[in-house]
Amino acid sequence: MALTIGVDIGGTKIAAGVVDEDGTILDTSQVATPPTPEGVVEAIAGAIKAVGGGTSVEAVGIGAAGYVDDKRATVLFAPNIYWRREALKDKIEQRVGLSVVVENDANAAAWGEYRFGAGAGHDDVVCVTLGTGIGGGIIIGGRLHRGRFGVAGEFGHVRVVPDGLLCGCGSQGCWEQYASGRALVRYARQRATATPEAATLLLGMGDGTPEGIEGRHISAAARQGDPVARDSFRELARWAGAGLADLASLFDPSAFIVGGGVSDEGDLVLDPIRKSFRRWLVGGRYRPHAQVLAAQLGGRAGLVGAADLARQG
Repeated sequence: MALTIGVDIGGTKIAAGVVDEDGTILDTSQVATPPTPEGVVEAIAGAIKAVGGGTSVEAVGIGAAGYVDDKRATVLFAPNIYWRREALKDKIEQRVGLSVVVENDANAAAWGEYRFGAGAGHDDVVCVTLGTGIGGGIIIGGRLHRGRFGVAGEFGHVRVVPDGLLCGCGSQGCWEQYASGRALVRYARQRATATPEAATLLLGMGDGTPEGIEGRHISAAARQGDPVARDSFRELARWAGAGLADLASLFDPSAFIVGGGVSDEGDLVLDPIRKSFRRWLVGGRYRPHAQVLAAQLGGRAGLVGAADLARQG
């Protein structure tokens, strides 16, 4: 059975794992993410060597946050690690002596969900990750769609509000400013400031001030019925569902798979997203509707997907 290694590069940790053809992780290694670009390269190589010894590993797949070129070799731009045209494939191959494939981390996670998670039974899938920002991946006809230059699926930076909120990418009005975890916190703080008497439970979970509200507080308060927390989730879901409706007009998938930290709340957020999707889907009364599904692999999706993409070559 062919074994490959998947690597998931996060802001605080780098995880590597040996993965079999069924998507099962057989061994894992984790190291802290160093503060320097070159340190990250060395840490990736070290994590690979830590799990690769003693097994017959064929290749390595690396999921990296950022724009990856069409050859799946170079990270053109990474927002959180100062990589600019970083020849990551060559550098890691020199250090570990294995063939390496580099892929955008959201693409890798989308592929993992398609192959081994919520995408079972679907050949046309759009994955959307609602985390601190918004990432995505596109599967068309059972193939990962990367675009001519390798940077398709950057849904978070589709502009949904002309001259809207300033985004970290430098543009204004990007979707992730309205439907991400960061947006959820902003909604809750704004509402708690305007109506503190309605946010007693939510405020009490932080330091008592709107500025002290964090994402975990909103989730916990919403589960206990806090009206401000629940209304904040509904606002995020309104924007998220409308965005999925736009993506349906572009890609017409049979399923949307929603992952990321926000989606961990399950039907608390997914049901209103589905409602908003139906509300804004053009011609929705007369056309089939894509399913809106919860991701199943959680934090394993990127590692498993990257490993499987390495197996694909």
